[in-house]
Formats: sequence, C-alpha cells, structure tokens
Amino acid sequence: MKRRVATVLLVLVVAAAVATAFLEPAQLSGGEPGPSGPATLLAATAAPAEILIRPHSPVLGAAEAPVTVVEVFDPSCEACRAYYPHVKKILATHPGKVKLVLRYALFHKGSDVAAALLEMARMQGKYESALEALLDRQPEWAAHGAPDLALAARIVQGVGVDVSARKQQEVLGAVQRILQQDTADVNALQIERTPTFFVNGRQLITPSHQALGEAVAAEVAKHAR
Repeated sequence: MKRRVATVLLVLVVAAAVATAFLEPAQLSGGEPGPSGPATLLAATAAPAEILIRPHSPVLGAAEAPVTVVEVFDPSCEACRAYYPHVKKILATHPGKVKLVLRYALFHKGSDVAAALLEMARMQGKYESALEALLDRQPEWAAHGAPDLALAARIVQGVGVDVSARKQQEVLGAVQRILQQDTADVNALQIERTPTFFVNGRQLITPSHQALGEAVAAEVAKHAR
C-alpha cells in the first residue's frame, strides 16, 4: 500500500514539476563547509526583501524574532544536511531572538519531488518533522542521479503526512506555484550553490558554521542594544 501511494505521488508531482524551469547551476553544493570568511561576514547591501521571503516560506523559530536567517537549500544537498544541526543550535542558543526561513533551490535530480513532499507536510502542520526525517535519511534516498523518490515519500508518510491521491489532488496546484516562485526568486538572487545564507537580508559572504554563528550573534547583540 505504501509503495502504491508513493508511486501515485511521484506521477502527480513530477507532472507539475515538468512545467517549471528549474535552475541549471554553475556550481553545485557538496562536501564539507569551508573555513570562516573574512572579518566582514555579511554583504554590504541587503537582498530585495520582496523576493527574499515569501508568505509561503516555512519558518522555524519565533515568528517575531528580530533576527532572520534565510537559508536557500536543496533537500538533496549533503552540505545542507551537514549545516542543519548547527542551524538548530543557533536557534537554541538565541531563544526567541532568531528565526529560520527556508527557500528551495532545486539543483539536484528529484529535489522538486522532495520539496513537494515537504510542502505537503507544511500544509498539514508537520514540516519540521518531515524535514528532519528526510535529512536524517538523505543518504538512503538522495543518491545524485538516481534518487529513490518512492522511499522519500514513505519517509514523509512515516511522520504522519497524508500523501494519499486525494490529498495530492487538493494541494498540487498550490505546491506547483510555490516551487515555481522559489525557483524564480533563486534565479533573481543569482544563487548558484546551497546552502546560501542571508542574515537580516544580507548574504553571508563565505559560508561556514563559525561565520554563520558569528554573524547571527552580532545581529542579536545589535538588536539587544
């Protein structure tokens, strides 16, 4: 039964994804994050607010937090998986002060389907559970070039997300619009790799665990004054 449900989902979601002009990045993500960047951690100018965050964008952390970290990520990206515990630690270090907003950059084969599964989970109030489950088991389903998308669907189903054919039909149009919008915004921001981070609108120049933590801490301190 689970195999049948997952197969139906793949047919429906991939049909929607075909209509979307997904990115062909010049540089893909992967490997371990590099060393900390220069003294100036963030770009001098902020990205356009109207395309950096959309009303549909998933948010983790306090909605009214004064510091916003936007992460442009790919569900299939190994580096995104490696960063996630550190991002969670930053949220825990600054309770109520920092929120994480997630945007999709669908650079790898099958990432459109994985993002669609996450959006189905978000619409059912199970986004964080589904995200953590997919990232935890990413090595199993996200082999580059040959992703096991039926397994990804079963993983999301395993945390209580309804992926029935009826539910898919209900949300398919909305999911397609979200993926198209995120793709257009990623193109407009000229993002070529994941993860890419913005802290209160300004891009982290040289991403690393240390640089991200320092940039966020500096913004939290600024708003505490």
